[in-house]
Amino acid sequence: MGESLQGGVKDDRSLLKFSKSLSPKATSRANRAPERISFSREELTSLLNLYGRNVSNGVWCDYAMDFLYDRAVFSIYRANSAHALYTIEKKPKLRNKQGQYQVLNRQGRVLKRGHQLVQVLRVLDPGFAVVK
Repeated sequence: MGESLQGGVKDDRSLLKFSKSLSPKATSRANRAPERISFSREELTSLLNLYGRNVSNGVWCDYAMDFLYDRAVFSIYRANSAHALYTIEKKPKLRNKQGQYQVLNRQGRVLKRGHQLVQVLRVLDPGFAVVK
């Protein structure tokens, strides 16, 4: 067959191994960045509906969303504060344990944790109270 740069005969088996290791699928997987965690459309609808109700009542003022590699975060702020009043986190690693959703207060205490976002958000929107 052909000669190598060192003057010996080239081994076709080593060329075959080399070409397999650099296949397009292998290189695309190696170069691909890890997926970021995000909220689905239904989750965002629930979050923004709750946020909109409280903004119209004058309780909340601003929000922020962060999409990280291990969790997605929805932070709620009141009137130009530097720290979030509440933080809603989605951590898929906890899906089979305590639940992937949790609501944290300003101090970082977990107010509610669960498997369904709508159930977890009830801690922030208790609904109507009976007035006597």
